[in-house]
Amino acid sequence: MGGLTRLIVFISMFASITLMSEAQYLLPIVKHEPSKQYYTAFDIGSAEKSYATLVLDLETNLTWLNCRELKSLSSLRLITCQSSTCKSIPGSGCDGKYCLYRQPNPLGKPVTGRVVQDKATFSTTDGGRQLSEVSLPRFTFSCATQGLSLPIAGVLGLSPAGEFPFWRQVTRAFNVIPKFALCLPSSVFDVGHFYVGGVNGYIIPPFTGSSNPIPMNLTPLKNIESGKYIISPTSIYVDGVPLSLNPSLLEGGAKLSTVVTYTVLQTDIYNALASAFTLKAKEIGMSEVPGMPEFPGFTPFKTCFEEGSSRRDVEEFMNVPVIEIGLPGRAGEVKWKFHGANTVVRVLETVICLAFADGGKKPTEPMVIGTHQLQDYMIEFDLSTTRMAFSDSLLSHKTSCSAWPSRRQDHSHMML
Repeated sequence: MGGLTRLIVFISMFASITLMSEAQYLLPIVKHEPSKQYYTAFDIGSAEKSYATLVLDLETNLTWLNCRELKSLSSLRLITCQSSTCKSIPGSGCDGKYCLYRQPNPLGKPVTGRVVQDKATFSTTDGGRQLSEVSLPRFTFSCATQGLSLPIAGVLGLSPAGEFPFWRQVTRAFNVIPKFALCLPSSVFDVGHFYVGGVNGYIIPPFTGSSNPIPMNLTPLKNIESGKYIISPTSIYVDGVPLSLNPSLLEGGAKLSTVVTYTVLQTDIYNALASAFTLKAKEIGMSEVPGMPEFPGFTPFKTCFEEGSSRRDVEEFMNVPVIEIGLPGRAGEVKWKFHGANTVVRVLETVICLAFADGGKKPTEPMVIGTHQLQDYMIEFDLSTTRMAFSDSLLSHKTSCSAWPSRRQDHSHMML
């Protein structure tokens, strides 16, 4: 009987672990129009909860926020210099007895703050709807005394490196698969999806999770120890025709960013893309106009067109040339296709511009894929396999990142 009892206990424990590993968590994503940044929000605090709004950043490895925006500081637990937590943060220092961290800031000057822990509360999900609340009892972050322009309090760290990016803290605490997925909404009036963990897919109508999953392509991530999400383009196409590029231009890969708005290309790549796009655009009746002048804080667009026959009642289905990035897949090249609303941006009533920027002759990265290209795609980062999965544009399936299943949650209080 003793052996049987132990077997039953083992099976029960295994079943519990299996159930835990399938858990999935969901947070909202909203677009902040003044800055064109994307942020999420969740509750921080034990004594009194504060709804913290944090910009999503794929390179920040430790979440930070302006703790002056918290309703109560009484439940914050200061991390000491000698603790294993402090020693696990590269570049951490000391402020007397307590751990101090100088945090790179993707939107401005570096921010310095003490490392603290407090409870973070967010929702479980069935792949679509928010269900019950769950708490991460010791969420580690940096407590700065300054921040971004209100109402955004700080930056959510989603880097692939380090011990304390948000996704890693969640997946480690709840024993779920180390992965997360983003679906960025294109409108400031809509709410997108930020998933952590899960094995049963994502429910965005008309897709219903594992029984009717969103079609996704897989490609490897490279050099994640750099703290960046980098993929390896093999070619770039415009309306199916490959650009004539020196292969060395693509060797540095393409970095994905949730803080850069428009995809930035090394000058030679940009010029080749702009020339091919212009040629195809003229073939369908679009006429080139001078690029938009540069304004402070506004990305200048160099390649612009009078719409002509490209004008459509529905913006996302504009008849403009299709841009594709070829990437290594499981059985050869897979193509990440961008069209319509993801390739151009409207700057005047009848003028649209190629939504890509010239990054100069010697940028740090030859390609940085920005949020204008990422919005309304499901993008999944699976750190257990070191692969990224990407969908076709959800618009091509007559849905979007802001489509929710029945009983959609109310996030109107997040609209800034």
